[in-house]
Amino acid sequence: MKKSIKNNIRPKELKTILHSKRANLYYLEHCRVLVKGGRVEYVTDEGQKSLYWNIPIANTTSVLFGTGTSVTQLAMREFSKAGVMVGFCGGGGTPLFSGNEFDIDISWLSPQSEYRPTEYLQNWVRFWFDDNKRLKAAKMLQVMRLDLIERSWTSNKKFQEAGFQIDQMEFEICLSQFRLALDRAEDTMTLFTVEARLTKQLFKMAANAIKYNSFVRAKHGTGTDPANRFLDHGNYLAYGLGATATWVLGIPHALSVFHGKTRRGGLVFDVADLIKDALVLPQAFISAARGDEEQVFRRSCLDNFSHDEALDHMIDSLKYVALTLGETT
Repeated sequence: MKKSIKNNIRPKELKTILHSKRANLYYLEHCRVLVKGGRVEYVTDEGQKSLYWNIPIANTTSVLFGTGTSVTQLAMREFSKAGVMVGFCGGGGTPLFSGNEFDIDISWLSPQSEYRPTEYLQNWVRFWFDDNKRLKAAKMLQVMRLDLIERSWTSNKKFQEAGFQIDQMEFEICLSQFRLALDRAEDTMTLFTVEARLTKQLFKMAANAIKYNSFVRAKHGTGTDPANRFLDHGNYLAYGLGATATWVLGIPHALSVFHGKTRRGGLVFDVADLIKDALVLPQAFISAARGDEEQVFRRSCLDNFSHDEALDHMIDSLKYVALTLGETT
């Protein structure tokens, strides 16, 4: 598979870093982004001085622009040429106001190219119009989500050292029950109900694991307590990786298998589910319990993504679903 892709790329492109191996995801606020000396940089003001910081775009997956930012057209062109996903968001990285196909259609912001690989799109489309196969794809992604939750919550030394101690028996029963209900689900609406029940149980277990009392998940970013704010923040970081994974494989964000065919960007949410509960949820409660600042929490999330190779997991999961269901159609 790698050989066939390699043969279709020009020699110059072979030197670029694969998206799954890129190390950086930036959130910027109160700065200007421009091109200076052939490099993309962001500028901050300190007193009467302007400080310039380089953005290594060849090694960057996504850039989120927060409050008080501006970007030049030339910088946007360089982001596009390097294949960097770009989005605009509020303070702290949430909510995401625009970028790709999330809320406002500004597709010119993302590095669109007619030379995206077609192999995975063709396989995805082969099964996507079949309701039964689309349900099967949703179940496959949920199983992969569970596998990562199980590994992360029980084996992540960083979480354990921070005091994240789950009730092992309760955890195993929860996952076992969900796997059984997942297998029995006969339609997407039933799967939604099952998934919502699982998520509620995971919130409860995570709160108990770190002794974070009286937690209630607030909807639509209305929560003011640290755990809710960190969950929103971390989830949007996961959405950025999900958008990158689908773009890299050339699968349109609208071809979701779980979050609804009419929801713009639904596939991004499907893919983000693969890592949200495994890597963001525990970190949100850990950071909330110890009083972390948002920058510390964000850095911890990005470290978790890097350590567990989150983007690799997303890309490999999408490839597996596409090739497994697409080639059997």
